[in-house]
Amino acid sequence: MLHLSEKPHFIYTCLMLLAWVSQYVSLSTGFELNHSLTYIWPLPHELTSGNETLTVNPTLSLYLIGKGGNFKILREGFRRYKRIIFKQSSGVSIFKNLRRIRSIYDISQMRIIVNSDSDELKLGVDESYTLFITKTGGKSIAWEAIIEVNTVYGALRGLETFSQLCAYDYTTKSVQLSKAPWYIKDKPRFAYRGLLLDTSRHYFPVDVIKSIIDSMSYAKLNVLHWHIIDKQSFPLEIPKYPKLWNGAYTKWERYTVEDASKIVRFAKTRGIHVMAEVDVPGHAESWGVGYPDLWPSNSCREPLDVTKNFTFDLISGIFSDIRKIFPFELFHLGGDEVNIGCWNNTPHVKQWLKDNNMKPKDAYKYFVLKAQEIAISKNWTPVNWEETFNAFAGSLNPQTVVHNWLGPGVCPKAVAKGFKCIFSNSGVWYLDHLDVPWEQIYNAEPLEGIDNESKQKLVLGGEVCMWSETVDTSNVQQTIWPRAAAAAERLWSTKSALSAGNDTVLHRLHYFRCLLQRRGVQAAPVTNYYARQPPAGPDSCYWQ
Repeated sequence: MLHLSEKPHFIYTCLMLLAWVSQYVSLSTGFELNHSLTYIWPLPHELTSGNETLTVNPTLSLYLIGKGGNFKILREGFRRYKRIIFKQSSGVSIFKNLRRIRSIYDISQMRIIVNSDSDELKLGVDESYTLFITKTGGKSIAWEAIIEVNTVYGALRGLETFSQLCAYDYTTKSVQLSKAPWYIKDKPRFAYRGLLLDTSRHYFPVDVIKSIIDSMSYAKLNVLHWHIIDKQSFPLEIPKYPKLWNGAYTKWERYTVEDASKIVRFAKTRGIHVMAEVDVPGHAESWGVGYPDLWPSNSCREPLDVTKNFTFDLISGIFSDIRKIFPFELFHLGGDEVNIGCWNNTPHVKQWLKDNNMKPKDAYKYFVLKAQEIAISKNWTPVNWEETFNAFAGSLNPQTVVHNWLGPGVCPKAVAKGFKCIFSNSGVWYLDHLDVPWEQIYNAEPLEGIDNESKQKLVLGGEVCMWSETVDTSNVQQTIWPRAAAAAERLWSTKSALSAGNDTVLHRLHYFRCLLQRRGVQAAPVTNYYARQPPAGPDSCYWQ
């Protein structure tokens, strides 16, 4: 009989053996597309398709119509997707006589119709789109691609879907689009579809963060929750309090205000919000490196000192500075894992508690509510981790968005009291939990336990969380992908679409993982026992 401690190793050994066996199977059978499947991730809301294969012109031109046709975001987006689609068909072959040069293509123009003249990016912005791949009419043999949208952000989602319909054919050396004609009418199920990135436990260079934002857009995720600061390091420049980033690991592991602004602007061009988090009063030891008065004492370095006006003046200064960088209306105030006992063991804090007739738990509430007031005064909607709701729901500002993480069942309680909620159950949607397989992530349901339709609308959506204690630039993408894609489809696609395609999810996820790799994203094998592990042996990307 196997001991309990031996079971994971035994299972992993079996999986490795299966992987080695599969390489011989794949040599004889190869990978064939199942043409009954729709290789679009995430699955669209509604679609029909045909059985014709079309060629797409590498000089594909853009024709913009409507009120939003002049937006730079849209023109740049079209050029970006054009580079992705025609990556392999560009360039000059050294074997010119062998290369097949086409003079006639089925699709040579894309029309995008934008009905709104605003490019404001707010939570709930219309991301819907309708994509047509159809003949131009009459007896014409010409085809056209049309995307009709209300906003430029819907156009970006439509371009992503169009890019996934296109595939390079190595025999003809051309880009082909299969199963035409296409009619796709699509929209997201949830307005908030997020990924948390922790840059305190490990620093990520700006270009790495940009590459993560790019990869998010491929799965139609739309919120980067930037957990910038924590007890380990304070990497962000705060002009009003310039010593704060003395708490960075080193002088090279920092973000200037210009860096942060670049990240926010870059994300907007992909239709992605950036929600900053400044976690108070806990998780803040690094603040005191530059300003030791924030520490209650040398032996109690967090939570921040609740007794001093300086603490709240500094928090207000931080919020004022970063409000100029982060336009998104949601702002995360943390509020989790606060060691309130530390306050009670610090003489001057203990005296302050006595003078104000408070216990440590009252001071925790006082601190959180005061931070909320400051955030709201800067025209932000506060988001707090669920401990604040669990401890004093009746005192929270009614605007508060409750962020679930400790387990299931919190969002039903939060929406029952009229609060909005974000789902991030750590048992299934924490990506640093390497033993959570993609199936569990995929099957997690943000609306579980909420049957009332009006209450369901209070669930903004959800996010997967990439905490970085054991993650840095060397392994971040393969820890995020492809498992984050499972949550992305859950958050975008309707439940009816998901149930209809349930038997084919793994096949489609393999395909999407390979699509990510073709785009330069280091997505790990789908079915490894532990996430981000390398392949167990030789095999096709489409089987691992």
